[in-house]
Order: sequence, then C-alpha cells, then structure tokens
Amino acid sequence: MDHAAVLALYDRDMREGARPESSDARIERTGGVVRHVGGEGGWNGVLWSDLDDADADAAIAAQVAFFAARGAEFEWKHYGHDRPADLGRRLSEAGFTAEPEETLMIGETSDQLIDVPQPQGVRIERVTDGAGVELMVAANERAFGHDGSFLRDLVLARLAADPDTIVALVALAGDEPVSSARLEFVPGTRFAGLWGGGTAPEWRGRGVYRALIAHRARIAAERGYRYLQVDASDESRPILERLGFAALTTTTPYIYTP
Repeated sequence: MDHAAVLALYDRDMREGARPESSDARIERTGGVVRHVGGEGGWNGVLWSDLDDADADAAIAAQVAFFAARGAEFEWKHYGHDRPADLGRRLSEAGFTAEPEETLMIGETSDQLIDVPQPQGVRIERVTDGAGVELMVAANERAFGHDGSFLRDLVLARLAADPDTIVALVALAGDEPVSSARLEFVPGTRFAGLWGGGTAPEWRGRGVYRALIAHRARIAAERGYRYLQVDASDESRPILERLGFAALTTTTPYIYTP
C-alpha cells in the first residue's frame, strides 16, 4: 500500500468530498472549510479544512459563530497532517476541548478475506430491527462502560432511512450479547468504515473482535469496496496492526459547546 497516496485519496473522498450522513443533513463548503450540518439530533462538525497561518483563526471563529447561532455543539475533526501545524493549539485557545487522540488506520479489504474460525460458542448475527439494536447496545455498553443511547439513536435512524449504507452486527454467546460492531458505506468511494467494535471484558482474547472484522470485510468486498477504515483507540491499534492495517495519521476530536 502506498501510504501517502491512500491518505490523499482518503482526504479527497472522505473529508473534502464528504456526503451527508442522513437525508435531513447537509454538507457545506465555506471559507476553506467543509462542514457537516446534522439533521434532527444529528452530528455537527468540521470534516476538512485547507487553512494557513494567515486565515486559520478567522476560519475557526467563523465556524464557532455559525454553530453557536444554531445552539449546537460541534466537533472539529483534526488530523495530524492538517495545516497549519499548530491548528490543534489554535482550536484549544478558541475554546475547544480535545478528546483522546485516535489513529486513522487503513487496511485492504482483500487482506482480511481469510478463513477466520468462528469463536467457540459465539455466533454473529445481522441487526435489522429494534430488538437487535437493543442487543447491540447492551454489548456496546458492556464493552465500553458508558451509556449507549447515541448508538441506539444512530443505528435505528440509519436502518430506517438509509439501510443500504450500514451493516450492524452483534455477537451472541447463547442469548448473551458479548460484542457488537457496524460497517458503514460511503457510496462513490473506495472506503468502508469499521465502527464501534468492542467486546465485553470477559470475552476478550477469544477471537471475537477478529471474527467481526473478517465478517465485515467479506461484506465490504462483496459490495466492491477496496479499503477498510478505522479510527483506532490505543487499545485496538496493536490488534489492527497485527492484522495488517497501516497507521496513516492521527485524528483528534475537538469539541466546542456553546
């Protein structure tokens, strides 16, 4: 994989050329910034920017004013290679709060199409209705230890409005939800996103996480997607590196609350 070329493709297709996440959301391009304006209860944020030392502070102030006028919290999704080099510092000084840094990791779908054995006693099921979403949320709460309301709202909304752009999965041991994950598609690009993968602590180390990656890779390959993209935490990065994913840059959510 040519890391520089793939990162440039990612910037072009997934950030500068981003699509709205729902039918009532929109993408706006203004003043060297691409922003996502969410619909009812949707995500608001800056996805891409082309700034320099001379115009960065004015662009940041303009986005703060825009979202503040809507009374909306928003995220500036900052990548390690964004310019100017001190953009993160400028965001902090403008009142943003940095959340934990993650790593943008990319893998080739073909590299994940191997025969991964199903973990003993565990089956992976597709989530298609409210009951399945509740199982998925329960697994997510066990894995990450926080409230899963956002995941519930997101998956239910996507299944209702854009079912072809999401695959939601839950791993069950008997009737017990032990892991969950989702696969998101951006039509017209070569990237499929791996999101939300997490396993209950007592089930880690048994291959459940790996099986969910392979399961999603097969679906992505069937739909013609070449690359798998992950915003990896410090805990998942080593696992993904062992599976052949490459770390291309860092990504840090900067949050502004009016």
